[in-house]
Amino acid sequence: MNELRKDEFLYGREKDIVYSKAVKAGKRIYYFDVKQNLKKELFITITESKKVVSADGGSFSLQKHKVFLYHEDFDKFSDALQEIIAYVKVHESAQDIDIKADDIIRLE
Repeated sequence: MNELRKDEFLYGREKDIVYSKAVKAGKRIYYFDVKQNLKKELFITITESKKVVSADGGSFSLQKHKVFLYHEDFDKFSDALQEIIAYVKVHESAQDIDIKADDIIRLE
C-alpha cells in the first residue's frame, strides 16, 4: 500500500485499500484508491477532499465527493477522460470556445 489516510484508520477500512495515490491540488486533495470487495474483486474510488472553513473562520470541515469505478468500466472511463483532457489542452483559452447550453453534446 502506497499511502494510508488518517480517515481510513478512523473508520477501520484500511484493510479494503490495496493501493493508494494522493494528488494535492491547491485546496483540494484527490485520492485514487484501489480497493477490494468481499469477492476479492478490485475497483477504484476517486475521492475529492476539500477543506471548507466555517463562516466565522474558527473551524473547518472536510467536504468529500466520491466516484466508484468498476473494472468493467475502466476502458470506457479512461478513453473518455483522455479525450476530455486532450480537448481542454487544445482549447485552453476560454476565448477559443463560446459554450451555450444547446451546444453540449452528451454521448451515452
